[in-house]
Amino acid sequence: PGVGDRYVDSSGNEYRFVKYNSGAGTVAAAVGNFAYLYAPSGTSAGAYNEVTSDLSDSANIGAGVLQAVIANGSYGWIQTRGVATLTPSLTAGADGNALTPVGSTDGTVDVSALVTDHICAIAIDASAKIVFLTCP
Repeated sequence: PGVGDRYVDSSGNEYRFVKYNSGAGTVAAAVGNFAYLYAPSGTSAGAYNEVTSDLSDSANIGAGVLQAVIANGSYGWIQTRGVATLTPSLTAGADGNALTPVGSTDGTVDVSALVTDHICAIAIDASAKIVFLTCP
């Protein structure tokens, strides 16, 4: 596949082929962790198909959920739409809450507090870490 290619499986879940960047904090990729659009040192996200789980090196825009451990500088699949189960617990929230990277920790999402937050998922079952992804 080419970088940026998308795939929709038989259940309607969508995936995108991306490059992983561990960021300045060298946050390793982990299956089921959230990835964000990579934007080093707070710059705008210029590389739409480059992602990181290092929130401090992101544009605070959720990109999707990692489907495999991807080495720094390597390529792999993230899930961008559909139902997904996260590995880390949500940092806060209840069923039905809109979720965003803003205010969360590396690799996860938090409840959206502001209208300017990028909404990238909706909690389906917060205690079971099941979300509906709405990533770009």
